[in-house]
Amino acid sequence: MFDIIQLLPDSVANQIAAGEVIQRPASAVKEMLENAVDAGASKIQLITKDSGKTLIQIIDNGIGMSETDARLSFERHATSKIRKADDLFTLHTMGFRGEALASIAAIAQVEMKTRLLKNDVGTHIQIEGSVCQSQEPCATPVGTSIAIKNLFYNVPARRSFLKSNQVETRHIVEEFTRVALANPSISFSFHQNELQLFDVREGNFRQRISTLFGNNYNERLVPVEEETTIVNLDGFIGKPEFAKKNRGEQYLFVNNRFIKDNYLNHAITSAFESLIARDSYPSYWLRLTIDPSQIDVNIHPTKTEIKFIDDKSVYAIVRAAVKRALGRFSIAPSLDFDQERAFDIPLDKMGTIPLQPSIRINPNYNPFANADSNTVSTKRFVPDNATQVGQWTKLQDQLFNKEATANLEIKDDVSTLHQLIEDLHDDRFIQIGLRVMCVSFHSGLLLVDIPAAQERILFEHHLHAFENKSSPTQQQLFPPHLNLSESDTQLLLELRDDLLHLGFDIADFGNNTLVVQGIPTNMEPGNEREVLETLVEQYRNNRDRFKLSNHENLARSLAKGEMIKSNRQFQQKELRQIALNLLQCEQPNYSINGKKIIRKFSSDDLLNLIN
Repeated sequence: MFDIIQLLPDSVANQIAAGEVIQRPASAVKEMLENAVDAGASKIQLITKDSGKTLIQIIDNGIGMSETDARLSFERHATSKIRKADDLFTLHTMGFRGEALASIAAIAQVEMKTRLLKNDVGTHIQIEGSVCQSQEPCATPVGTSIAIKNLFYNVPARRSFLKSNQVETRHIVEEFTRVALANPSISFSFHQNELQLFDVREGNFRQRISTLFGNNYNERLVPVEEETTIVNLDGFIGKPEFAKKNRGEQYLFVNNRFIKDNYLNHAITSAFESLIARDSYPSYWLRLTIDPSQIDVNIHPTKTEIKFIDDKSVYAIVRAAVKRALGRFSIAPSLDFDQERAFDIPLDKMGTIPLQPSIRINPNYNPFANADSNTVSTKRFVPDNATQVGQWTKLQDQLFNKEATANLEIKDDVSTLHQLIEDLHDDRFIQIGLRVMCVSFHSGLLLVDIPAAQERILFEHHLHAFENKSSPTQQQLFPPHLNLSESDTQLLLELRDDLLHLGFDIADFGNNTLVVQGIPTNMEPGNEREVLETLVEQYRNNRDRFKLSNHENLARSLAKGEMIKSNRQFQQKELRQIALNLLQCEQPNYSINGKKIIRKFSSDDLLNLIN
């Protein structure tokens, strides 16, 4: 019988450990940036090539390391942060396990230059696959420079799992953003393939948010501040009207460490209840400061999850602080808005004679004048109070709900219905509220969900534009300059060629600024920012939730973006044209979200609804 258990070589063990800590280039960026912060740097530079696959370099002006420390830093579990297990519960630093450098050195070619302030010369170390190739004195500035070259060069199976450069760059930007947000007093810069993506100067937290996400964010922020004996909270939440369709702008920090916590996220989201749509997510940038002994950060390899000893109290404090911030800045509804206006009785002076109440009537009105006619009144019904709006919203949801009215499918052939609508006079088309079109014909009614119809029309129009690779563009006489977040700018530049097929002509102006030189011919100038921001948001949301082709995703996202300011009263000619355009679509019955657009009701169906 042979012994089969053996100890793994250090090089193999390090590669296995690296798989937990270093999953992609962004993981290495995170670890190195946090090390630079721990080193007391006031200026940190990030340089990457080929989205970190070829090079990741971090340069800081921190305290640096001695010759001995520089060599020991590449050994597993070599750390200056802890001496005993209890130290895990008094941590004030980002790194502490001594795994990052050892893991990176096992799967890359690493070059380090470092110097202490008191030393005249520094140390230059080269390591490849956990093996030290050389160590010698060198001339180098105070601080540390680490270059990570050819990540996963000796683990080709893991390298094959890396995504495209665009995807990997997006992950690096996200990690860079998290560290930069957590440390607004430190200056950061980021160069990708010799192109500067970020140059972030030191400042306060609000300035850091505006710098990273766009200057227009300054007006979207609501400050949050709360001090208790359990936890202190400060930061900002986004105003409800700027809620997103995805969770991309949700940043929570505990003792300057970015964390993911569904429990606290629920506390924040519940504070926005009734202020944002159910399918939207609030933006927030919140920092919690708590005694390190009250949390455990050593529960996940990437240290993005923590445990609170008194999590229920932290939950209650966070939720109350966010609700108070919303109310303090007159965003949440107050009792004054709910006051019944019928009791606002004006006070008259003593001795005055009250005016006799009067009503206005139209003496020429005859409700039976058109009783024998098939015509329908062309007056639009517009809900004028909250009660009517609620009633119509409920009715509209019922009318376009597949389960509630599954038996009311359209029986007519689409071409026949198209011909019928062509023959109808304009006065047969009535708009109810802002969402529903009612078409009256001899055997009943046709109801059309206007926004869903417009989205379907635009979606198929954009798909055809991709197929033909040509969509007319209206060049702008005064092209607007849009300052966007780094991630939004990069995504739009990645999609620039495809956007040109849709009618958008955008150019890179540098410093996260785009010039919109041309827009689609059917788009009104002035909405460029809103349309493109919505397009980016929808594109990311669709990419995360659905398996769509790039063209289909863009067509859906732009259709949504163009609808942001479409709620209005239409002329009857416009309503008729919407109905005709809809019936020319390949899928006129269902919206791009799979909901019903058209409902046909016979006279019997209407009686059933009434009864």
